[in-house]
Amino acid sequence: MHNSEAMALSAALLAAAGGLTQRIHEGVVARGFEGLRPAHGFAFARLAPGGATVTDLAVHLGVTKQAASQLVDEMVRKGYVERRPHPEDARARLIVLTGRGWDCTRAAEEAAAEAVREWSAVLGEREVRALGEQLLRIAPTGPLRPAW
Repeated sequence: MHNSEAMALSAALLAAAGGLTQRIHEGVVARGFEGLRPAHGFAFARLAPGGATVTDLAVHLGVTKQAASQLVDEMVRKGYVERRPHPEDARARLIVLTGRGWDCTRAAEEAAAEAVREWSAVLGEREVRALGEQLLRIAPTGPLRPAW
């Protein structure tokens, strides 16, 4: 693959990822969840499995602990997360989604499904499934980081 072809592929993947992020965000807002940015969704993705510390969240987002702490403070004020005692570390606090946070997470899943269904309308369901399988083969594992 020539450099120009690789650059075009890179640009297309980045545009698809950016468009998907924007569509999910718009879908969340359309479902009544105001005052959020896409960065909140990336934080929710880390918190959903069972909570996380501010340090865990900072690593996941690729930001400082201070920036992650400010994001958590904002999400607490908006009712999306709460701080709880950490079950294994008395010095740490576990950040977990509230009911409102879980509702927002479900709204994001619905918005993502709508966006992917539109891809299916263009490419066909089989091609979208194949695309997903191929991307999983090359996508890096680990945290999803927003494009700041």
